[in-house]
This record gives sequence, C-alpha cells and structure tokens, in this order.
Amino acid sequence: MRPVLVLAVLSAAVLAAPVANTQQPAAPSVPAIAGLPPEARAAAASIDPEKIRAHVRFLALNLMEGRGPGTRGDELSAEYMATQFALAGLEPAGDNGTYFQRVPLFAVHTVEDKTKFAFIPANGAPVDLTYSSQIVAKDQTGQEAADFDVPIVFVGYGIDAPEYNWNDYASPNGHDIDVKGKIALVIVNEPPSDDEKFFKGKALTYYGRWTYKYEEAARRGAVGVLIIHRTDLASYPWDVVRNSQAIEKSYLRGDPSATLRAAAWIQHEVAQQLLTMAGLGDLDRAIDAAGKRGFHAVEFPVKLRGHVESHVRRYDSTNVMGRVAGVSSADQVVLYTAHYDHLGIDPNAKGDNIYNGAADNGTGCGILLELARAFAQSKVRPPHAVYFASVTAEEQGLLGSQYLGTHLPVPADHITLDLNYDMLLPIGVPLSANLGGAELTDFWPTVQSVAKAFDLALQPDSNPMAGHYYRSDHFSLARVGIPGISVGQGDLFEGHKQEWGHDQFADFTAHHYHQPSDEYHADWDFRGNAKMARFGFVLGWLASAQPKPVEWNPGDEFEAARKASRAH
Repeated sequence: MRPVLVLAVLSAAVLAAPVANTQQPAAPSVPAIAGLPPEARAAAASIDPEKIRAHVRFLALNLMEGRGPGTRGDELSAEYMATQFALAGLEPAGDNGTYFQRVPLFAVHTVEDKTKFAFIPANGAPVDLTYSSQIVAKDQTGQEAADFDVPIVFVGYGIDAPEYNWNDYASPNGHDIDVKGKIALVIVNEPPSDDEKFFKGKALTYYGRWTYKYEEAARRGAVGVLIIHRTDLASYPWDVVRNSQAIEKSYLRGDPSATLRAAAWIQHEVAQQLLTMAGLGDLDRAIDAAGKRGFHAVEFPVKLRGHVESHVRRYDSTNVMGRVAGVSSADQVVLYTAHYDHLGIDPNAKGDNIYNGAADNGTGCGILLELARAFAQSKVRPPHAVYFASVTAEEQGLLGSQYLGTHLPVPADHITLDLNYDMLLPIGVPLSANLGGAELTDFWPTVQSVAKAFDLALQPDSNPMAGHYYRSDHFSLARVGIPGISVGQGDLFEGHKQEWGHDQFADFTAHHYHQPSDEYHADWDFRGNAKMARFGFVLGWLASAQPKPVEWNPGDEFEAARKASRAH
C-alpha cells in the first residue's frame, strides 16, 4: 500500500480508538459574535479537544522518531498531516496538485569527538575548550571539515541598527572594525532599555535574535561567531543550546546568509575566561558596558583555533499544505500555520534519546488539523480562501516557513493574515491569551473584542526580552510583509491563580523544553487547546470577512515589506 493509504487507515483507527480515563468536561461553547454566521459558529464549536489529543498522541509516539527533518519520522509525520487534510476534505495546495511542497535542505552534524577548539593567547599556553559543556558549533557551509586560527573581535551585541543610531561594529577611530576572516564575539540578546523608541524597550527586536547576529557577521565576512550565553538574557538555560546543537542542524540549500565556518555558542564561564585572557576583566561588567552608548568594538590579543568536522547530508523535506475554497475569489486569503518537525534522535545520548515533541509542537499540529477539519466541513464556506500549512524545519531556524514565505501558493500581498500555533501546553482552560504581533496591526480592535467574548484577558508577554515573536513561523511570513499573529495562552487558567500558570510554563521550560521528556501524558487536559483553536477560527473568519485586508500599523518594522510585496 502507498504510505498515504497506510496512514489513512492508521489515522482513522487512531482517531476512532477510545482513550481511556482522559475524558474532560466539555470546553466552553463559541459565543455569538457579530459578523460570524451561525453555521460558522457551529463549525467552530465542533472543534473537539479529544481529536486534538489523538493527533498529539500519534505525532509524539516513538514511532515518529522525534520528527527530525529528512528522516523516516519526518516523512511519516508529513504523510500523517497530509492524510488528515485529505480525510477532512481539504484541497491540495502543494506542488503539482499534491499536499506537499518540497523544501531543499542540507543537514550538518558536528562530529563532537573530532571537533576541537582552543583559545590561543599572544603570550602563554593555549586553553582547550570542551565541546558540548563549554562550546557548541556548526559549520554552515556544508563542508566536511574546516580549520582556522584567527583573531577574536569583541563586537558587543553584534548589532548595526541605523534607526537607533547604534553600531556595535564601530571602532574608536570612527570606522567599522574589520571582522573579515575573523571571529566575532557577541552577547546574546540586545541592549537593555525601558524606552520603547530604543530597541522597543523591554521587548526584543529581531536585532537581539541569534539568527540576526550570524547574518550580520556573515555579511561582514566573518569566519565565525561566538555567542556568549547567559541564562537570564537568553531566557533559556545552556542545556537548551547544547541539546539543540547536539543533533543535526539544517540549512536551506542556496541560502546566501549561511556562510559561517563556526556558528557557535560559548558558555558564560568560558567567555569570562576569554575576557580574563584578553585583559578586559569582569564579563558581566563588560556586558553592562556594551549595552550603553560609548561602546567600541575591540580586537582581542587572543585567537580562536578551531577544527570542525561535520557529517553532511543533502535531502528534501516537505511543507504540508491544504486549502479550503472561499465564497469569493478576491485576494484576501487567511493562512494558518504550525510546524510539525522537532529535534529527532540524538545518537550520542544515553538512555531516552528521542525528542518526541509532544507539546512542541504536537499541540500546534493537533490544533491546525482540527481547524482545517472545522473549516472544510463547515456548512457555509468562508468569505475567502483559507490555507493551512504544516511546515518543516522550524527547530532548525524557521527554514520551512522561510521557504514557504518565498514560495507562497498565492502572492504575499493576497494573504491578509497568518495565525500561527506553537506549543500550547494542555493544562486546562485558559482565561487569558498572549497574542504576539496582534497589537502591531489594525486588526487589533477586532482581536480585543473577540478575546473579550471568549473570556480571554489579553496579557502582554510576561518575558518580552525572550523575543518570542521572532522564534516561530509567523515571523517568516511577517518578513515578507504578511501580518502574522502568534496565538498563545496567557498565565491565567480556570480554577487557578495566575502564579500557577506562570509556574507551569516555567517548569516546562526548565525541565522539558527541547528535552526527551517532552512526551505525551494521558492526563493532559486539551480543553484549552480546543478553546484557543475556536478563538483562532473566529479571528480567521472575521479577517476573511472584513472589507479590506489586515495592515501593519504605520511605522511598524514589517510595513515596508508589505508595501514592497504590493509594488512587486
């Protein structure tokens, strides 16, 4: 039997099978909202928490091998998503009349026991670094070996932002320091601020993301980048960095920004040792100084000697895409997204080495599939077409959605809104929501009114310095101008104080995020996932129904991309 037919049978069996001792009280019904037809309200109300549970359970099975891109588990997961789209009645929206959009990638796995790094001072003995516990790195070029012995240049946060009159690459003589053929040492995150006109205050901008730091250094010809990790600035512990780098890292084939021979992170204590060798004293004081005006880049009297060996494989993964036709053919498409990939298997780990990714992002996939089913089986069609994309390689750096953003099924300016779901913990019914990006658009008043009808208090990001908006797939769509909203829960849940919700998320981040322990639990409560799916259904329907497309607020960082898409 063809894989898709095998999965069709298996999927139907999984969804039909009872799940013992997991039934929860019914999720709240969908409120009556102006502009939402009764048939659409009924379709939204049909979203079933137990169907979401079944999807999450299946996608998190060991059988799926952690859904690492370019693996058997990746292919099985993509076939599962496509099968569910087909069963729900969605039209294919991928390549050549299929549900699949081919994404060309190559994967790099650092050979840890053959990869060596050392600090080489101008005077004194070299200091060897221990891979994994002190430093992790990837060669972005797709070569099997790289050797270098080059100067280290400290460039603060590694940011060049003319709109904020900020350039970390500036030297005391007024010219930019030369990092060509050298290693750029940068601090994770961005300069701290309470001024919303300066790097958006406490909220992280894209300048603070590690991806930007790699891209900027590569544009300037650097051989590599060392990102200094500090838990409070990064918003996640060193284990998250180490685990993310212990497995393969993929890159889009032909990506001109992936040129570093060492895209690396170093542990805080190691960076302190480096600054001591360079005669710069206390690292944390240097970090504080780099966050203030007057900082100048400086070349250290220390080199980084590196030998990086990599296993490289070239492969194709797939975005899975389906479509529900609308009443009108006008260009006001709504797009729903969720990534289906996770971290796969760590071949070097002892014990449990499968990163099942139940919450991250089995939950988003379960929600996406229920949204797709509800739209496809609604007794009334949406005002305009609705697309559903389950994308690959998110954990590798938003690669599937990056490819989707440049290979869209319709032009970018024809898409009015992207609603993205990523890692919604199934821990009960939320009474608050965090909607990253919604406030940046003129759709915000509608979002506020719908949230109120759903009894969802809108909470600001409790950790704005984490830059959550730039860490999931809606960002790839925003970069090409499409207004994107990350649909997430807040900290307040039915039957609990707000501190309880905060503690649940903090515990998950500390002990399960990007860990093999992110596994499905039979006692999880998916009513909240269903509520957030219903909420997103209504938002998407209303965005499709309004008389004009959703727009970024004037002056927003993504407004120029929106205008450019229309000009193109």
